[in-house]
Amino acid sequence: MNILLALIPVTIVMLIVAGIAFFWAVDHGQFDDMDSPALLPLLDDPGPGKPPPPAESGPP
Repeated sequence: MNILLALIPVTIVMLIVAGIAFFWAVDHGQFDDMDSPALLPLLDDPGPGKPPPPAESGPP
């Protein structure tokens, strides 16, 4: 039962730190653009219209 005397303040401190981290992220624009990062992996493919990169030719 004595462990609750330690766990409750630790939990409250962790909650305060998480709240500060969240509001810091909101203030610094971390959540401004939620659509573009989700689309970036889809745009990495060069697509069918672009030629493949040239193969490196080594010494015969």
